[in-house]
This record gives sequence, structure tokens and C-alpha cells, in this order.
Amino acid sequence: MKRVGCLLLGVIPVVVTAGAYFFAPAHEGGEGLGAPTVSAAPQARQEAKDAAESEDDKVIAGLPAGLAAPAKKELAQRVVASAVHSTTDWRSTYGAIRDTGDGRGYTAGIIGFCTGTHDLLELVERYTEEHPGNGLAGYLPALRAVDGTDSHEGLDPGFPQAWAEESRTEEFRAAQEAEHDRVYFDPAVRLAKLDGLGPLGQLAYYDAMALHGPGVERNGFYGLRERAMEAAGTPAEGGSEKAYLEAFLDAHRASIEARRTVSDTGRVDTTLRRFLRDGNLDLVTPLVWEIDGRTFRA
Repeated sequence: MKRVGCLLLGVIPVVVTAGAYFFAPAHEGGEGLGAPTVSAAPQARQEAKDAAESEDDKVIAGLPAGLAAPAKKELAQRVVASAVHSTTDWRSTYGAIRDTGDGRGYTAGIIGFCTGTHDLLELVERYTEEHPGNGLAGYLPALRAVDGTDSHEGLDPGFPQAWAEESRTEEFRAAQEAEHDRVYFDPAVRLAKLDGLGPLGQLAYYDAMALHGPGVERNGFYGLRERAMEAAGTPAEGGSEKAYLEAFLDAHRASIEARRTVSDTGRVDTTLRRFLRDGNLDLVTPLVWEIDGRTFRA
């Protein structure tokens, strides 16, 4: 969904041992001891991204399903939908489309695919490969032209209506869900498991991935995860799960404040942080949370 700028931080290489991934900090200081270089931090983030998106499930096959269990996934999608669409009924949002004024163009669909951040374009391209002649295919040249901007050029006035109409089809709904899983949900949950996190930590990663996008920039998901790891060790490294999640939520919130959508801090302050401080690491229901003054329950 989202992209931003870049910061050079310390190396966090990926080490594979005994069938599991551990993300360990490199040595600090001294010549020849892994001192940060210009390319080190982006490379470490890219390695983490590759691990999160790996098709090899053997590493996590023996771990609990966590957020990937159907009931927990449904719960997670309801929580994230409350932040993205102000409703827990995420299935009602396939056809949602609006410009929120956040510089990302049109925001649409179940996870908030954006015309300005490439994910909406990629969704429509993939969908058109399988369903040529669909109601959105004719907008592909315009979507490519506005990618990376907030422009509506070539999209107005017909694109919002075309999106809403196409979203009534089972095929496009399935395409949205598949892209949601491929780009956001599955990599976030996978990496959270590799970091030793339970359902709440997996939800925190998923929420951050949905908002900040799967980028390796400073305020992309992998950049803020790296900052959290500098502040606290992950459970996979032997650290406290609660302490690490506090650090991750600090980074998540800071990345939100670096954007225009400052009101979205409720997804951290009165949602994820509330669950954490209640000690609800397993996301045991019922849950109650607040975003922008609205109370939600699940």
C-alpha cells in the first residue's frame, strides 16, 4: 500500500540454523567487525523481506497456526478493517473507493489498495491476465501513468464506478482476497512467526504491513521492524515478547506520525497497545478497542 524514504541502520543478517530463522544483530564498531555500510541496512531488510515472502513452508510448518487459523484470520481482518474502513465488516468493503487526501490517490477495496502506491495497479494487472476484458482493464494505461502520484488523470470520472461495479463479481472479490494474502497478510504472519511472536505480534505486523507497505525504506514495514529490533530483542533472539512489541509499536506509531494520516494512531494507541497492556498476547475474545473515537467489538 505505502512507500516512503530510507535510513541507514545497522546490519541484521538472516541466519538459518536448526530449521528456523534467527535475526541477529551484527557486531558494532571496529574495523572489519561488521560496521554499518551504505548498503548494509537495505540489504538486511531485503533479506528479511525475502524470508517473509519465501514459498518454502518447512521452516514454520511445525509452529502453531496463530493468526493464519481461520477464526483468528477473520478476527485480524475485522480489526484492520476498523482502521482502514471504520467497520469490522470487511466483506462489505470490496467496492469501497475514495480519495482520503493522504497523497496516495484513490484508496480502494478490502485492504485499501492505492492508485498511487503500485498495489492497486498490480492487482488490476493480475486480474486482467486471468479475466481479460473486465471492467477495469481499460484503465490500465491511466493506472500506470498515475502510479507513484496522487493524480486522478485518466481515472475520472468513471474509475470509481467501474471499481464498484467490478467488485460485485465473485472473480474480482476473489482476486482482492488473493492479493491481500500474497502481499500483506501471509508475509506479515510468516515473519512474525520467524521472530517468535504469537497472535498479537502477528496482528501488529499485519497491521503495520497493511498501512506502511512491504517496503524496505525507513518508514516501510521492514524499516520500522529493523528500528524495533535495535531497541529490543525478538523472542526468537531470546528477548521479551512484550518488550519487543512495545518497541515495534513505538516504531509503528512513529511511522504513522511521519505521514499525513496522524489520526490513524488509534490503531496503535487504543487498539494494539491496549491488547498488549491487557496481556492478551493470544488475542482471546471478546475484544474491545477504539479508533478515532469509535468503539469496536469482536
